[in-house]
Amino acid sequence: MAAPSDRPLIGALDIGSSKISALICMTDPDGRLRVLGTGQREGRGVKRGYITDMEAAEVAVREAVEQAERMSGQTIDDVWASFGAGALSSEIANVEVELGGHQVERSDVDQLLATGREAIDRPGHVVLHANPALYTLDDVEGVVQPVGLHAERLGVDIHVIAAESGPLRNIDLTIRQAHLGVQAIVASPIASALACLSQEERDLGVALVELGAEVTNVSLHAGGMLVGLRSIPLGARDITDDIACAFGVRRRDAERMKCFHGSAMTSPRDNHDMIEAHALGSDDGAEPMRVSRAQLMTVIRQRIEEVTGEIEGALKALGFTGPVGRQVVLTGGGAELKNIADYMQGVLGRAVRVGRPRQLTGLPDAHSGPGFTTLVGLAMLAGGGTGDIRDIALGDVTKKRKPATGIVGRLMAAMKGGY
Repeated sequence: MAAPSDRPLIGALDIGSSKISALICMTDPDGRLRVLGTGQREGRGVKRGYITDMEAAEVAVREAVEQAERMSGQTIDDVWASFGAGALSSEIANVEVELGGHQVERSDVDQLLATGREAIDRPGHVVLHANPALYTLDDVEGVVQPVGLHAERLGVDIHVIAAESGPLRNIDLTIRQAHLGVQAIVASPIASALACLSQEERDLGVALVELGAEVTNVSLHAGGMLVGLRSIPLGARDITDDIACAFGVRRRDAERMKCFHGSAMTSPRDNHDMIEAHALGSDDGAEPMRVSRAQLMTVIRQRIEEVTGEIEGALKALGFTGPVGRQVVLTGGGAELKNIADYMQGVLGRAVRVGRPRQLTGLPDAHSGPGFTTLVGLAMLAGGGTGDIRDIALGDVTKKRKPATGIVGRLMAAMKGGY
């Protein structure tokens, strides 16, 4: 069934190192998002958030989107995509205009934001987000709505998130090679925060830790906006690789051991619980090897201690050193490791909770975990507006070509392109 013309479809695409997931939804008459279809494929051609094999990544993108299209019975032409590699930068730009003491009018605010557009350019980088924060009237900060007030000077702080142009172009080109248009590319901390943080948390101050497969993004949110960002080139897949190397097992068996038997906290039973696994290169039907849960926990804890230490260092570098009560929210696929929030709470000395995406109508249970926070946040951002001072779509980064329409159209275009 085709979507009503006044309620266009929204396509979201999260390109991660371990998985590439897609979501198709639309806005109901009451303004709520309704999920129509989802898709997921193994993340191929992506390393530490960067595209390393465009052909492999393109195939994974196409398959994930087509799976969502088959489930929804709809086709999409463009997507809102995520970017979570370590090439992101975050800073505040301050802009002021003289008013001469008269009452602030809407045209003054428009002039201020127009001046802000000229101040956000970053050489060698592409600006993904340029969101105006609170306004300043003379020396009075924290003004939410300046129109109608009198002042000599009107200012605004603009939070700018930029990315290195090369990695961003590769994400953009990969999606377009899959014959999809790029509506916008969004920094994953922005999308994740929208999906799993409350407005009060974002106002009072909270640290969001996205523990992904190969990248951990630590972002600080205060006053309703993202005010600092650090990236750590470590993630949950490093734990899996450690297990595979330590016990000489295949990666898929190491992942199973981590998910079903692993934990961030030890217990007295660990020495007694035994885990069976097949050695790397062993024949089918061979006798499985046996390792104790205590041995597994030793490997997991070594890497978790390293990652948590890096997170603690990032929080200190961001100035997250206030009262102990300030909260840390842990999300991303790595947050599904058992007891990881309790472990980090003990090390960081702060309240830590696992952040899951807000429940959208029609969202499958399989896509309701912390590993899909960014995907849900992309859909929410697309459905609710960005608040940006300019269009965040890439525009002149790459030349936009008209995408083929639907599964059949993209298949024909791929065949013509020699795929």
